[in-house]
Amino acid sequence: MAQGMGNSTACREVGINRRTGTRWRYGRKEIDRTGRERVYAPITEERHRDGTPDRFLAEDERLVIADLLRSGNSLRAIARELGRSPATISREVRRNSDPRTGNYHPFQAQRRAAVRRARSKEGKIRRDPELKEFIQQRLDRRWSPEQICQALRTAFPDEPERHLAHETVYQAVYLPHRGGLERTPGVLRSGRPARRRRRRPDERATRFIDPGTLISHRPEEPNNRPVTNCCRPSTRDSLHCALCDTNGTGE
Repeated sequence: MAQGMGNSTACREVGINRRTGTRWRYGRKEIDRTGRERVYAPITEERHRDGTPDRFLAEDERLVIADLLRSGNSLRAIARELGRSPATISREVRRNSDPRTGNYHPFQAQRRAAVRRARSKEGKIRRDPELKEFIQQRLDRRWSPEQICQALRTAFPDEPERHLAHETVYQAVYLPHRGGLERTPGVLRSGRPARRRRRRPDERATRFIDPGTLISHRPEEPNNRPVTNCCRPSTRDSLHCALCDTNGTGE
């Protein structure tokens, strides 16, 4: 990946599963049977002098952004100077600028980013016991997440913080340590305890090997073939037959 390969390409080159490569990139935390916690650090993550992971902007970089913005440089020029993506610089300026003046202050931006990273990683459903109970009761009644999210808008019309997207409910079921909902096979209508893996476009097989022949391209013999009494006995003299275009007589 340091040579510019993507995650999937690097995993194929090494000969490992894509999920394994993702765990190597970002690290993971496991708890064994004895309850002991083991933390595996990311193998590609470097840290700044202040301990911030390299994928986050450091305070020194925010100082450079502020200086270059005052000098009239564009966001793309700043991105080239720092070796970052233009989207990263644009998002940083948009999220951490002063909402009153619109000016970018690096030290305030650093504090905002630190508070944002330190916020609770628990899901919205786990933090709200009443909301969790509301969703769990309807899941037990085999409601779909889409139906539950529509019911939330009716049950809590004046509380938009309790209005959820159906993907939030799915995530709460698939990741119970964050969402807090029960992860059992009967919770969702599909019966799946985990999300089904989607194949990449290059892994998908076509349904038919050879393209079929359209009905408009069939030979003239079937078109000229006479139709005699295609109606079933139960439909004769009572229903109109759409196949032979008769009144059930076959004539």
